[in-house]
Amino acid sequence: MTFTKNGKNYLCPVEAALDVIGGKWKTLILWALGEDTLRFNELQKKLFNINTKMLTKQLRELEEDGVIKRTVYPQVPPRVEYKITDFGKTLIPILEALSAWGADYLGLDGDSKHKCCSKSKKVNSDKEN
Repeated sequence: MTFTKNGKNYLCPVEAALDVIGGKWKTLILWALGEDTLRFNELQKKLFNINTKMLTKQLRELEEDGVIKRTVYPQVPPRVEYKITDFGKTLIPILEALSAWGADYLGLDGDSKHKCCSKSKKVNSDKEN
């Protein structure tokens, strides 16, 4: 049996889920966004090694799948913001579980914080101090 969504065919629900959040950058983009609304350059700064072309591609795919919302403001210079949709927020517990699993795998204790795993609000508060 196959399943179809957005013109794509899947053999199982896990395949569909991995298509939406799979790859190196999509989960990190979602984790960086968290509950925040961020501009393109802010996202790029949080994701140290991603180039502009790849970030643009991944953001478009996440938007196409309904996981993030892109808002363009008609001004000069153009302002574009990204945030997780309500549908996308259903992925946050999955991302938190992945983070916990990764911390266990790396042998980190529960109090350890790493920049890529800190929620956006924590990273911003660190900058203020």
